[in-house]
Amino acid sequence: MNRKMFGTDGIRGLANKFPMTAEVALKTGMAAGRAFTHGDHRHRVVIGKDTRLSGYMIESALVSGFTSVGMDVFLFGPLPTPAVAMLTRSLRADLGVMISASHNPYHDNGIKLFGPDGQKLSDEREQEIEALMENGLEEGLAPPGKIGRARRIDDAQARYIEFAKRTFPKHLRLEGLRIVIDCAHGAAYRVAPAVLWELGADVFSIGVDPDGLNINQDVGSTAPESMIQKVKETRADFGIALDGDADRVVMCDERGHMIDGDQVLALIARSWAKNGQLQGGGVVGTVMSNIGLERFLAKQSLKLVRAPVGDRYVIEKMREGGFNVGGEQSGHIIFSDFITTGDGLIAALQVLAVLAEEHRPASEAAHMFEPAPQILENVRLRRGEPLSDAKVTSQIHACEARLNGSGRVLVRKSGTEPVIRIMGEGEDEKLVRQVVREIAQIIREASA
Repeated sequence: MNRKMFGTDGIRGLANKFPMTAEVALKTGMAAGRAFTHGDHRHRVVIGKDTRLSGYMIESALVSGFTSVGMDVFLFGPLPTPAVAMLTRSLRADLGVMISASHNPYHDNGIKLFGPDGQKLSDEREQEIEALMENGLEEGLAPPGKIGRARRIDDAQARYIEFAKRTFPKHLRLEGLRIVIDCAHGAAYRVAPAVLWELGADVFSIGVDPDGLNINQDVGSTAPESMIQKVKETRADFGIALDGDADRVVMCDERGHMIDGDQVLALIARSWAKNGQLQGGGVVGTVMSNIGLERFLAKQSLKLVRAPVGDRYVIEKMREGGFNVGGEQSGHIIFSDFITTGDGLIAALQVLAVLAEEHRPASEAAHMFEPAPQILENVRLRRGEPLSDAKVTSQIHACEARLNGSGRVLVRKSGTEPVIRIMGEGEDEKLVRQVVREIAQIIREASA
């Protein structure tokens, strides 16, 4: 069965337009509730959300769906995606739900589902839910006396704050460090500054005034210029920028130089390997990870295992190979010792722990390697499937041949947006840029 609604990270789209409508959310709740109500215990689902205006609509529809099939619903309100995953396990829920479109603008929204283990659902479970949404909802409705109840959990944010603090080494503190935290007007706008302050840092917060319409707008991990400007303005030692649901992070040093996910993986791999904490003999990255990371790890006698783009695929590779560190260049970093999914705040805390332990500024400690030139370009799809077009595939092969083994080209369809993503990497930046431009042009022609 081909999935019509679920992409690489749940269901996502323009709010109030298929598939991100109240009707679809209602059916998702009913179908997911049916798929996860087994046994004779009282079934429960937990629901968190970010700060988008449409979150109210989606949340209410999901509650109706879940309660209609007999599930009790615990509502968290605004809370990071990783906190929902953690609390799904902590509260022994059958299912966890996060309402968010991550780094997308406010007019998009999405539904992410977690199993009772706090892991994102497999493709097979999502297919099962879609099949139930298409056929088989009414027969699963609960009788009047067994309809579910809904309640709000007022201390959900406090629970996550304490959890996040416990991931930071007990013998270390952040006293004396001036830290900028950009919460993207999103789900972490209360919890992230609180964690840093309670660990002793002097905190300068931006992106902490959500109004339902400003999430990710000129702030957060997709607009790090705001973080960099604030770091320079306050003469801070470190900058952290989360995305709308706080499962992604980018950072900068005291000079305003960026620290992406690849640099984080390199820093943590070296530090954790030294103290015996690293498992699997390396880390898991993705096909987008810079070749500079691979070369750096090799010098440390560590390996880089590449997964397809998407933190769920990184996690699968981590489980397969026994790794406890993995992530994406874009800032989804997974520490399986602590959490089952990407957590931007915990990733930042692990970097800060290394800085505090080594007593070195971020400009020295957090730039492990010189990345190879990497050019990225997105082409918005208008129609058709251009990657199946013979002219497009021929051009891609021709461009790969021109790089002659000194670089690589990766062309893929996004799982969350209607775009084709093109990445070129190699020693000759001018040639790589030209190759990416040519591929982008022929894709535009094929989808016009």
